[in-house]
Amino acid sequence: MENENTGVDISAINEKIQKESAFVDLLTNEMNKVIVGQKHMIDRLLIGLLGQGHILLEGVPGLAKTLAINTLSKAVQGSFSRIQFTPDLLPADVVGTMIYNIKENDFSIKKGPIFANFVLADEINRAPAKVQSALLEAMQEKQVTIGDETFILDKPFLVMATQNPVEQEGTYPLPEAQVDRFMLKTVIDYPKMDEEQLVVRANLSGSFANVNPVVSTTQILSAQAAVRDVYMDEKIEKYILNLVFATRYPEQYNLKDLKPLISFGASPRGSINLATAAKCYAFIKRRGYVVPEDVRAVVYDVLRHRVGITYEAEAENITSVDIINKIVNEIEVP
Repeated sequence: MENENTGVDISAINEKIQKESAFVDLLTNEMNKVIVGQKHMIDRLLIGLLGQGHILLEGVPGLAKTLAINTLSKAVQGSFSRIQFTPDLLPADVVGTMIYNIKENDFSIKKGPIFANFVLADEINRAPAKVQSALLEAMQEKQVTIGDETFILDKPFLVMATQNPVEQEGTYPLPEAQVDRFMLKTVIDYPKMDEEQLVVRANLSGSFANVNPVVSTTQILSAQAAVRDVYMDEKIEKYILNLVFATRYPEQYNLKDLKPLISFGASPRGSINLATAAKCYAFIKRRGYVVPEDVRAVVYDVLRHRVGITYEAEAENITSVDIINKIVNEIEVP
């Protein structure tokens, strides 16, 4: 099966992706041993990992956010570290610092918890701006400078930051420009009743399965490269751009009523991440090409934090998700 216009051999790509993505089921099954339900969160973690992006998770306490990334780091043979953000945290507590060694009369470097494959930044909105920007710089540049030495962070490198939507007291909300650094913002909800029943049972009986490493970091790096080969037709690219441009110029897309509700639209980073996330989603579904459903599956997580709403929208109780919903329903699917 060859695409006439581009001469791309889709069946060959498909075959390659099916081989490369064989570990996805292994990984998901391993995570499901410990995490009941929360399929959406697990999928999004894999998209972040494969797309070399980072994830901002929002949800009330106790929804297995910490457990999820810890389980992922065990199932992939990677190192895991957790940083609990507090108002008195310093940038050095995240990236590391220079320590004076009296014996040797010299400084040595003590690396911080950011040096791991999987980093959980718990309650990122509790730390002051300086600490947030130290973490975000490491996420963006994939490197850290301590003193006058620069260290490249290990690959794969996935940051999952959590924020608690419940309390605003003593928190420092992330600025819009910094939230944009996250590939996905995923909101997770309470589990269903039958799922929670299983969670309660497992906790009371202490019968948690052991998570075994089923994937190596080398396999993940090879999968990250393979994701780039997933075929995306020009029509799908156009569809992605239309969705993003509709957040900036809704009046051009027959959505005049959204104009007063949007304070700013998605950035070019939004388009890049939407395309990458759609490719990752196709990869997880073990397909070598992107279909419009892949884009629609990830559009809310990619754009939710990239569309600013005005006071007028807030007054009418309209959220960025409502706006994205209208756009998705209006833009023609290829």
